[in-house]
Amino acid sequence: MPGLSAEEINITIMENAVLLRGEKQASGQTDLDLITNEWSIGPYTRELTLPNRVRGDLANATYGNGVLVLSLPTVKPGGKAVRASFQLRPISATRGERIGHSGQEIHPTTTDEHLKKHR
Repeated sequence: MPGLSAEEINITIMENAVLLRGEKQASGQTDLDLITNEWSIGPYTRELTLPNRVRGDLANATYGNGVLVLSLPTVKPGGKAVRASFQLRPISATRGERIGHSGQEIHPTTTDEHLKKHR
């Protein structure tokens, strides 16, 4: 999703699909005197079908340098898929800390809870 800022990206996680939405806002392109122009502005939408059911409430999303990375825990046998919808927002640099889930029990956490824990 090159060119988009975190605030321009919305993610909806359904039982077995992910919907990515963004809108690139451009300013000043009408003020330029160009022979030809190509602008990648406006709405962006992609829907990705997932091979397994997932828990959206446990999703982890990171975005940097135009690359969006989603970690989506799959539903355990007998478990229930959970839908989630959120907009990305920037947080401070992690100074080398890995944010995500590395072998520990996964718990739903909001960005505000994460920021409070790591201040």
